[in-house]
Amino acid sequence: MIQIDNLSKRIGEVQALDQLSFSAEDGQITGLLGPNGAGKTTCLRVLFDLLKADSGAAFVDGTQVDKEPVVAKQGLGLFPDPFGLYERLTPREYIEYFASLNGMPRAHAKEATQKVLDSLKMTDIADRRCKGFSQGQRMKTALAQAIVHQPKNIILDEPTRGLDVMSTRVLRGILSDLRAQGHCVLFSSHVMQEVAALCDRVILMSKGKVVAQGSPQELIELSGENNLEDAFIRLIGSDEGIAA
Repeated sequence: MIQIDNLSKRIGEVQALDQLSFSAEDGQITGLLGPNGAGKTTCLRVLFDLLKADSGAAFVDGTQVDKEPVVAKQGLGLFPDPFGLYERLTPREYIEYFASLNGMPRAHAKEATQKVLDSLKMTDIADRRCKGFSQGQRMKTALAQAIVHQPKNIILDEPTRGLDVMSTRVLRGILSDLRAQGHCVLFSSHVMQEVAALCDRVILMSKGKVVAQGSPQELIELSGENNLEDAFIRLIGSDEGIAA
């Protein structure tokens, strides 16, 4: 479970987070939805201890991130940009390296790497160098390193950016499987169809604050609109919606 409690963060002249509070539950996919500049990425960076909040706190399974960052990070899996892979490494080498970074002894790291390669059906590419991989192969490799240490919580920042249609479908299937296994999945996105198709709960953000939250259907009903896109525009205001 992830809990964000009254986070505030000012970056230069911009109030990126303004007493932001929400929670993401185990066994659910929670989406952060908002226009550019809403504070989604800033929130995730604070959660992963890449930025320090001015006030408030972020918790991972009850552990306060800024107080016990190493413990908190062990409960998180961060899905990186799949185009930033180390192309000279094979998926096996890449995944095993990150397993070791997360504190796994070498023998355990090898075992965990093989397990995740099997679960994501990557054995056919496991020992090929990443250079020249397709979008889907890169995406699977990036996701594998995020979950190899079996974190309870998976964090994704605009995960389908740059992916083709087939790769996006594969990723959606994997995220649904993680939810079914009881993981807490939290991701940010601009893609309405993605949020509507995947999310159990949506946190609608604007100017560093939560504007509304609930299931996609609850947000549609709250806005009085007929679909999530129109609900998004109505709830955050037309001017902000254009900025998305």
